[in-house]
Amino acid sequence: MHLTRLLALAALLALTLAQPARALGLLRDPDIEYALRQLAAPVLAQAGLGSANVEILVVDDGGLNAFVVDRNSIFVNAGLIERMETPAMLQSVIAHEAAHIANGHLVRRPINMRNARTAAGIGSALAAAAAVAAGAGEAAGAVALGAQTTAQRLFFVHTRAEENAADQSGLRYLANAGIDPAGALQVLDIFRGQEVLSRGRQDPYARTHPLSQDRYRVVQRLAEAYKGRAKEDPQARYWFFRAKGKLSAFQRAPKWTLRRAGESGYADIKAMREAVAWHRRSNLKRALPLIDQAISYRPNDPFYYELKGQILMESRQFGAAANAYGRAAQLAPRNALILGAYGRALLAQGQTGSALQYLQRAHQRDGRDPRVLRDLAAAHAKSGNRGMASVVTAERYAMQGRLKDAGIHAERASGLLPRGSAGWRRAQDILVAARRAEKQRK
Repeated sequence: MHLTRLLALAALLALTLAQPARALGLLRDPDIEYALRQLAAPVLAQAGLGSANVEILVVDDGGLNAFVVDRNSIFVNAGLIERMETPAMLQSVIAHEAAHIANGHLVRRPINMRNARTAAGIGSALAAAAAVAAGAGEAAGAVALGAQTTAQRLFFVHTRAEENAADQSGLRYLANAGIDPAGALQVLDIFRGQEVLSRGRQDPYARTHPLSQDRYRVVQRLAEAYKGRAKEDPQARYWFFRAKGKLSAFQRAPKWTLRRAGESGYADIKAMREAVAWHRRSNLKRALPLIDQAISYRPNDPFYYELKGQILMESRQFGAAANAYGRAAQLAPRNALILGAYGRALLAQGQTGSALQYLQRAHQRDGRDPRVLRDLAAAHAKSGNRGMASVVTAERYAMQGRLKDAGIHAERASGLLPRGSAGWRRAQDILVAARRAEKQRK
């Protein structure tokens, strides 16, 4: 699991607010994202959205929140995932956010004009999320959204009518997918009573998804009406505990994880969690046999090989890491996070040509990972292509909100790349953004 910081507009918040909200980032992990996609698939199908078109992304924040910014992405805080007790609870959160998308509730939001698959779109989303979480809506809204109003009113906050509509649609999706609608009621139970607290004491989810007694009663009535349509789904249960188990293993103290490693009842998840805990204690001798044990239970699982590669890579066993990542890439040849990790391991071994191929494939499939951009720039530099190394470095700095540095590297790339080439045009786009930001600072 790796933390990807996307701070383009969060950096502007830091310049504007006297006490800025903490910059948020994404926790990018191919295993967790795949598990969430499995949980979301039946819900998204009922919403008419399609799991191939909507990503479920994990925000590195312990607070309880979930939100959408356009039709392509649903953001769920790590803290909310850990708080969920059943698959149906997490699926009800996804169903509710999917209903906001399907019901067209994003049309009035300025951020919807940008695609959240881009670094700028995600940077805007996370900047505003950080502002709302900190209760810093007025200033943050103006900065993050370029509007003279609050971030809450323009960006996140749904009206009571929208919330009621999303509840009804979300519960219908759950029922039609055979998922227990009581999960939605259990989620609302977590936030009951928050409306009487001061805004600074409310969870972000309660601030952005207003809950009233009337709304609670409607959900309660609908959950009761739909309850006979639920059926047990062993796959949903497995992937829920796998996502939650891996997330907590990286987020919680190793001692905590080792005490609770077997609570899911799945032997492979237990071994995986123990492997993570011992790896975080820098004990390769204990971690390696445990991840191999997890692999023995699921020998064709690319994500356990990916985790083995991470453990070996961070233990500086580059050759063995490349072998593990290579097997993961064979099993999941279209997964950008795995392809990027494999390219990183090959680069560490000095296999620059092969590394460049895998890193380029990763970047083409998902251009939001700064680690891939960093490694891709190094691979281009080692291959003698200084122009592409400069433009990729410029993109990485732009993604991190360092527009002055981005402009310097984009200017360098413009002088090295053929005028009109794809790389040259990418450099021009960054130069425009950097110069606009410089004018705004003045």
